[in-house]
Amino acid sequence: MWKFIVILFISATFCASAAVEVRRTYDKQWYEHATFYQVYPRSFKDNNGDGVGDLPGITSKLEYLQSIGINAIWLSPCFQSPMVDNGYDVSDFKAIHDEFGTMADYEQMISVANELGIKIMLDFVPNHSSDKHEWFERSIRREAPYTDFYVWHDGRRDEGGNPVPPNNWVSVFGGPAWTWVAERGQFYLHQFYPQQPDLNYRNPRVLEEMKEVLIFWMERGAAGFRLDAINHMFESPGFEDEPLSGWGEPGTYDYLEHVHTKDLLETYDVVEQFRQVVDNYAEEHQTEAKILMTEAYANLTFTMMFYQSDQGVPRAHMPFNFGLINDVHWDTSVRRIKEKIDEWLDNMPPGHTPNWVAGSHDHSRVGSRLGVERIGLMNTLVLTLPGTSITYYGEEIGMLDFRDFDFWDSRDPNRTPMQWDDSAFAGFTSGSSTWLPVHPGYATRNVELQSSQERSHLQHYKQLTALRKLDTFAYGDFLFKLLGERVFGYIRVLPNNPTYLMVFNFHNQEEHVDLSVFASVSDSLSVVSCPIESSYKPGDIVGIDNLQLGPYDALVLKASGGNLLSPAISLFVLVLGKLLI
Repeated sequence: MWKFIVILFISATFCASAAVEVRRTYDKQWYEHATFYQVYPRSFKDNNGDGVGDLPGITSKLEYLQSIGINAIWLSPCFQSPMVDNGYDVSDFKAIHDEFGTMADYEQMISVANELGIKIMLDFVPNHSSDKHEWFERSIRREAPYTDFYVWHDGRRDEGGNPVPPNNWVSVFGGPAWTWVAERGQFYLHQFYPQQPDLNYRNPRVLEEMKEVLIFWMERGAAGFRLDAINHMFESPGFEDEPLSGWGEPGTYDYLEHVHTKDLLETYDVVEQFRQVVDNYAEEHQTEAKILMTEAYANLTFTMMFYQSDQGVPRAHMPFNFGLINDVHWDTSVRRIKEKIDEWLDNMPPGHTPNWVAGSHDHSRVGSRLGVERIGLMNTLVLTLPGTSITYYGEEIGMLDFRDFDFWDSRDPNRTPMQWDDSAFAGFTSGSSTWLPVHPGYATRNVELQSSQERSHLQHYKQLTALRKLDTFAYGDFLFKLLGERVFGYIRVLPNNPTYLMVFNFHNQEEHVDLSVFASVSDSLSVVSCPIESSYKPGDIVGIDNLQLGPYDALVLKASGGNLLSPAISLFVLVLGKLLI
């Protein structure tokens, strides 16, 4: 093997032009290295004092988002809705929800965002509408052309002649996935709440209507769309019973294997057509790429299929990667973390973009799920891995779940109002109440306080987003290594640019680490970023062979002198590193 390595080194050294071809540089599109930020409209900033966040409130905080390095916002649903599911039950896909403002407020938000260089993506809910949508109301009455806009079924009859659902399908939220409508004399399918009837994508008019919704919002400045619950779009036309899973309680979603209501192949054809719509719009209007991001809780095979077809036909620009949420817990081994990162990078089709997310409106916050001492560590991980990063609002200041109230939705504890300052209601509203209670710890965990502190979660977050703008992080190669039972690290290398090394201690014991296994780094390194838990500070110089990491440390280190590698040497270093893993 060593003979092979020497030959490779000599070959790489004398064939630099070939190496350049292997690792050619190119201008990535904006989304491929963007820092995304999820804004939950009801909870971000209330401008009119009614206790509910709104679009003018978001507009008032766009300069803040620019100041912390955000390139793009993913805006949770802001469309007209009865708010049974906090906006994911849409009653008008082409209108702004009254509580959030007006279309003029939306247009003002887009205008200010554009001036600040921030793109705004919308959360698009294609699987279902609200039962208050005009389409559904007219479908109940069998009015053309809406008669078959939804999934209807006659059902069966019990011994007494009463209608019963056609099969055993269960809603994601529990209970039957079918509701009887006496006026029409049929059941309708709802894979979520009964107030969210499933649209019928086997009716081509439904697909065309939803394409028009995408165009409508792109014409009004949307930079793209997150496709919510996309893998529920189709169900088996035979309406067969689903098999038992072998676990879960009867009547719950986990009780069944969802082979007839989820991950059907027809879904991917619809995503291809949506992609054609956004690509055609961008081309016709000579704009930057309009993008699609898919949300699907599916296995890896089904998830990767959202990138492209077997023939290379493009689908979504990226499917959401939930690996750092679903598979990383307080007691997870570092080997498992490496597996989850490798799993995505190794299975992603060539030429596509990975993405990393540690929190969302559907999941417990990082500090509550993994412990407050890992907030900085997880921010470092999400913001320094190659590709796109996505931050849930408030994670930059380490917000926590609040569970000490009678919440209706189990996800409400991680949706509490943004903590701006230490005034009443954390500066979220000038009113006398809030739609969800503010976390009582806001006085010591808020934007204003952390902005004034020399070391804080917010200052650390800004250090990391500044690094993401460097070419090494936007375009550099990546090599991950396990450095011990509790420690891992990776290197980012780009020819003629500084080399950076990230090293993490995922557990609560001090660790001594030898970084010389990364063949490209020099004997001394400078600290450029570290969380508040660290004993280091930016500017400290550390040795390569015996680095002492404190509990939950997460350091970003820069090679002294910039460590400017030639393309040939850089290629050799990475190949050597992979051989020695």
